[in-house]
Formats: sequence, structure tokens, C-alpha cells
Amino acid sequence: MIAVGGWSWSSRFSDAALTDAARTVFADSCVDFIVKYGLDGVDIDWEYPVVGGLSTNIRRPEDKYNFTLLMQKLREKLDLRGATDGKDYILSFAGAAGSWYLNNIELSKLSQYVDYANVMTYDLHGSWDSYTDFNAPLYDNSDVSPQYKGSVDQSVNSWLQTGFPAEKLIMGVPFYGYLYKAVGNSNNGLYQTYSGAASISYANIAANYLNAPGYVRFFHNVSKIPWLFNGTNFISYEDAESMGLKASYIKSKDLGGAMIWELSQDPNEVLLSALYQGLK
Repeated sequence: MIAVGGWSWSSRFSDAALTDAARTVFADSCVDFIVKYGLDGVDIDWEYPVVGGLSTNIRRPEDKYNFTLLMQKLREKLDLRGATDGKDYILSFAGAAGSWYLNNIELSKLSQYVDYANVMTYDLHGSWDSYTDFNAPLYDNSDVSPQYKGSVDQSVNSWLQTGFPAEKLIMGVPFYGYLYKAVGNSNNGLYQTYSGAASISYANIAANYLNAPGYVRFFHNVSKIPWLFNGTNFISYEDAESMGLKASYIKSKDLGGAMIWELSQDPNEVLLSALYQGLK
């Protein structure tokens, strides 16, 4: 499939969705592209309608409704071409995990046009926060924390409560974590102030931190997520155990499957194998 958009490429979606004429041009160009290259469908990654995304993005209040119309137009054009080709072309989109996102789209209407949606249930915490925390905690916890809470479970339930079909919901899982530096040495580094943070691939974590001297692995028994701490560096990440639990969660909720961001961050397939085995 071809994915259109993303964090860095969503600046003109509002214009593309603004009028029927613009939506038609966009949809026709998507169909032409996938037919030319023999692809199976289109994934729309508008980050984000109405609010959010890069500060330079064009955004309008009517994005909420125009997004629905854009997906409707794409479905129409894909089905039309599919009738000619004898093929069912796929239409999907990537969506944010937060309730603010759900307030800015018409999820109950969108579900009739798409084969599935990839929910980006990661980056629930990260380098933009004031305190260390988990990238993608599976469940909420009752810990005393100086900042906002959030979890994969909370996000999934928010999507399902809109009436979006569980079988069309694809849950995102991260193959990366966050490394926080100069972390306060209490509570094993969790919910502490820090100075400097960045994302880090699982491959980097496994090669340079997982068994490094001084690093201790901890596991949150409620949020079902591990972390590493050596007294100054805090690393929120996923491992085979947490990935297996996420796979079990997907099955327990009868979701459509898992989406990964992203494959190159786990070249030895440690997380991929755990996810695959858990979903079998």
C-alpha cells in the first residue's frame, strides 16, 4: 500500500479535502498511483485534522467533516477502479490515541468507508514531558504522578466507545523507547525530572543498555511495561514480555491486529517474534 501524509507531510491535507473538486483530484491521483505501481490500496495519515501536527500545517475547523468526505471520495474511486480490475482495493488511515483527536473526526461515519484504522498507541509520554514516564503503558495505574496519565487500553476503549468496529481497529505497538538523561535517583527513576531525552530503537537498547553494567530492569505490574535505570539514565521500552502481553490484549479485545512503528528498529526480530507468537 501507499501511505500518504505523516508527521512531516500533512501540511496540505486541509486544502486537498476542502472542496469536492479538490477531493476528486486527490482521490484520482491516489488511484492512478496504486494502479501504476501495482499496489493494493491507500493509507491516509493526516496528522491532524482541525488541531495538532506541525505548526506550519494548514488547518480549519471544517477539517472534521471534510476528512470524512475525503475518505468517502477515496472509497468511491477505489471501488470504481476495483470493479474494472476485479480487485478489492484497501483504504485505511492512521489515527492518534488521544481523545482530543476523536473529538476532531467523525469516527462513527469513517468506519463505513475504511477497511481498518491504525491507532498510534505509542508516544503517550516522551521527551516533551517534564518527567520520566512510559512510552506505551498497556494499562492505567494509580501511581502518584506529577503529570497526566494515559494508556493503550484507555485509547482503545475510547475508539471502541464511538462505535468503531473492533475488527477494524489495528493497535499500534512501538519497537522503540525513550532514553532520559540526568534523571533524579529516586523511585527507580520513574516520574522524575531529567535533562535531555530522545527516542531510542530496541536494537540500540538491546545492544548497548539491556545487559550493560549498572542497568537494572524493572517491570510495572499494573501498566505491564518494563524500564531500565542505572541511577541516572532512565529508559522506557518494550521487551518480549510486554510485547506478548500487548498481543494477548489485542486478542482479548477481538481487535483486527497489530501495527508496528517500526520494523527496522528490531532487526533481530526479538519483539516481532514475541508479537507474532502472541497473536497466533
